[in-house]
Amino acid sequence: MPVAFNRVILLVLDSVGIGAMPDSLAYGDDPGADTLGNCAMLRPLRLPNLCRLGLANIRPFAHLEAAAAPQASFGRFTLASPGKDTTTGHWEMAGILLDQPFPLYPAGFPPEIMDEFSRLTGRGWLGNKPASGTEIIKELGVEHMRTGRLIVYTSADSVFQIAAHEDIVPIDEQYRICEIARALLTGPHEVGRVIARPFTGEPGAFTRTSNRHDYAVAPPQGMLLDRLAEARVPAISVGKIADVFLSRGITAGYKTRSNADGMDKTLQAMREHPGGLIWINLVDFDMLFGHRNDPEGYSLALEEVDAWLPEFKAALQPRDLVIITADHGCDPVTPSTDHTREYVPLLAFGPRVKAGLNLGTRRSLADAGQTIAANFGLKLASGASFLSEIA
Repeated sequence: MPVAFNRVILLVLDSVGIGAMPDSLAYGDDPGADTLGNCAMLRPLRLPNLCRLGLANIRPFAHLEAAAAPQASFGRFTLASPGKDTTTGHWEMAGILLDQPFPLYPAGFPPEIMDEFSRLTGRGWLGNKPASGTEIIKELGVEHMRTGRLIVYTSADSVFQIAAHEDIVPIDEQYRICEIARALLTGPHEVGRVIARPFTGEPGAFTRTSNRHDYAVAPPQGMLLDRLAEARVPAISVGKIADVFLSRGITAGYKTRSNADGMDKTLQAMREHPGGLIWINLVDFDMLFGHRNDPEGYSLALEEVDAWLPEFKAALQPRDLVIITADHGCDPVTPSTDHTREYVPLLAFGPRVKAGLNLGTRRSLADAGQTIAANFGLKLASGASFLSEIA
């Protein structure tokens, strides 16, 4: 059966939620969490290209005008799985629905975990609390260098993060330590990711290096990337997609340092890979601005992506399908620095994609994965395809 689109580009604007889901308060969200909506309330956002696609047709936003003739079909995804983190959202896009959320540690990891971690690694630890990675190395970096103890911290995600200076703990040892932690964190403590967070520099001028490495939980078999691999459909990762899925089914990957680098690498991937799936994550919204309660930084990042969209669209092939969405929210305006449980946008467009259709509120982010699977003649266990509506 011929494919409708030769290539699908799935662009994830990490944490760009568009309004609280009905159960958001049960997940500890502040009332009124609304990542894009609250940013738009603070000042007019310059998002002409996203608005031409139909962003403001999904729902009203302050100072953003709905398009009279949207260039995309539009709607919103519901997060069907319990949770509001990176792994949950991306797994759901790939057709995996969770029965229970990954564990979170707002008070740090329990003594039985930390004691065993110290025994197995032969090093003590510092921190063991939720923290910004840059802030905790400022706080504990000197003590780490003096004692050799590992800086352990978590976040609003289900993560066990280990920061160490590359001159104190060589990078190979840092990776070995993360493998130890990954093997330790099982059962009720099976966090979504263990992350090596190496840094260098002198006190007062520590900087994180590009040697970050994620050790994710292995996703269940049969998800989107597995099905594509079985059918020999190329799957290209830009950003942290490969880490989230342990590179399973990924045929080529592009690591990124920032949103700007991610946009450049996206164009490179488009030049080098004319078919299959290109799956992109632009992480700065979440990592740099959402968790740090920086709405102006968040808004500027949105505007930078919007300004890049004409170049992106000019690089599209005649039979490309683009889906823009997000994995969860991270409202920089509310007091909490945690992720927020929000609906996420759905914009589907391309030279031969039907425009102006209201695709409504989808029951699951898995609809994205099922649509991609259907395009290549495949089927996932979860999700309802909207391919026939837009092709």
